[in-house]
Amino acid sequence: MHIRCYQPEDEAAIIDLWRRCNLLRPVNDPAKDILRKLRVRPDLFIVGVEGADIVASAMAGYEGHRGSVNYVAVSPEFRHKGYGTQIMQEVERRLGEAGCPKINLNVRTGNESVIRFYHRLGYSVDDVICMGKRLVHDGK
Repeated sequence: MHIRCYQPEDEAAIIDLWRRCNLLRPVNDPAKDILRKLRVRPDLFIVGVEGADIVASAMAGYEGHRGSVNYVAVSPEFRHKGYGTQIMQEVERRLGEAGCPKINLNVRTGNESVIRFYHRLGYSVDDVICMGKRLVHDGK
């Protein structure tokens, strides 16, 4: 798998990947999420390519204190080949080069296979509660 930065012509393939990986939610418009990301550190929006196909993605961020990662996806037909590990290692490399001391990420409750995946990569559960407040209402 070759990892590169997202390009605008990738949009349809990325949204389809996220749909197939069950990452989309009605409250989030993925096209708007992409546009927002392209305004802030677009170098941290990466895709994995196998041949002509986009098979993986990660959308990372860093505001100077903590890094974050969202939309980590590996196409179902390409799982168990190490692509998830590769895309996360590239996220960690890029954030590390930016001086990021720690990455925070969210996993949906009950997604045990993904929790095990992140444990294998060295992530652990922090003694915190993730809270959020929606400022923009994109969904229905």
